[in-house]
Amino acid sequence: MREILDPAAAWVAEERQFALAVLVSAQASSPRELGAAMIVDADGVVFGNVSAGCVDGDVHDLCLQAIESGESTRVRYGISDETAFEAGLSCGGVIDVLVLPVLRGTSAAAAIADLRAAILRREPCALGVVTAGRSRGTLVLAREGADAETDVPATADPGIRSALTADLERLRTDAHALTLRYGTDVDAMEVLGLPFPHAPRLIIIGAVEFSVALSRLGAASGFEVTVCDPREAFASSARFPDAHEVVHEWPHDYLARTPIDARTAICVLTHDPRFDVPALAVALRSPAGYVGAMGSRRTHDDRARRLADAGLTDAETQRLRSPIGLALGGRTPEETALSILAEIVMVRSGGRGGALRDTTGPVHPAVSTPRELTVQPGAEEGISCAPGAGVPR
Repeated sequence: MREILDPAAAWVAEERQFALAVLVSAQASSPRELGAAMIVDADGVVFGNVSAGCVDGDVHDLCLQAIESGESTRVRYGISDETAFEAGLSCGGVIDVLVLPVLRGTSAAAAIADLRAAILRREPCALGVVTAGRSRGTLVLAREGADAETDVPATADPGIRSALTADLERLRTDAHALTLRYGTDVDAMEVLGLPFPHAPRLIIIGAVEFSVALSRLGAASGFEVTVCDPREAFASSARFPDAHEVVHEWPHDYLARTPIDARTAICVLTHDPRFDVPALAVALRSPAGYVGAMGSRRTHDDRARRLADAGLTDAETQRLRSPIGLALGGRTPEETALSILAEIVMVRSGGRGGALRDTTGPVHPAVSTPRELTVQPGAEEGISCAPGAGVPR
């Protein structure tokens, strides 16, 4: 949903009426992940999509209808001989799409504006989309320092409201969507919880031309990019217009003081032992999810010896992705940046990096089993559980 938040928030600010379509359920193969979204205004202007294009035309029409009626609707799409070339999924999966109106002055409009503002503040938050039940189409936002329960549908049982609030609070720093079901089979409320942790970081050490290309591609891919190089003549904001931050500091000092977590990728592109070894010594001992360094195999061997001399263990140096990037065969800065970013994505997602035509099975990873929590009406305490507790993803 991140990809539509900028235009959606702009439409809210303009008090433009529109509809939001969200992929809320998927079985077998699906071209998009849960939470994929599309917005359509009354003039038919579109941002985003909920599939690879096969059902988006039909969803577009449903969005226009939702703006007119002011009502939400949930539709299931699959494949059959009759629908394959109309509004069916050519991939063979089955998906559910929720379409809800976002009208001026409504709580849905406020939730979208608040969500975008929280993301700009790098504040982890979670959005609950009520997908089934009497409150279908409601958006519930959990953010730092705010009482999410005030946004929970008032029609919900107090125990359910409390459980939903607690679960969305826990989801703020998670990495995967969560399906929650509350109540009984007769009177159930289903919620798709979408986490919005802070954006992943890409820290680039060294202001070389490869860094310029990687900064541009990383920013376009949703990373918060930092370029670090003590040489101000090389590391300028004008040279790196896509970077969120350009730091003039010795890299090892910067890495020692900046927040680093599993969503951080660190790429050392300098080819200079004065920068490389001290920076890598800090990076490889940090919780960064990816650490890579540019250089030939001979450079790598020399660098490994220097790291060992600096006291790093074999286990620590084994974390280093060097020579950096996937073997795509490109040579230009842009092609090299693409190979580096591809490896970062592969490591983060657990992929193998091979050509899809040489693999078997579904193109897209199987949709994980939804984590669910069932809460009976009237329960007030002890009703919630940590997402995933006892339930597989």
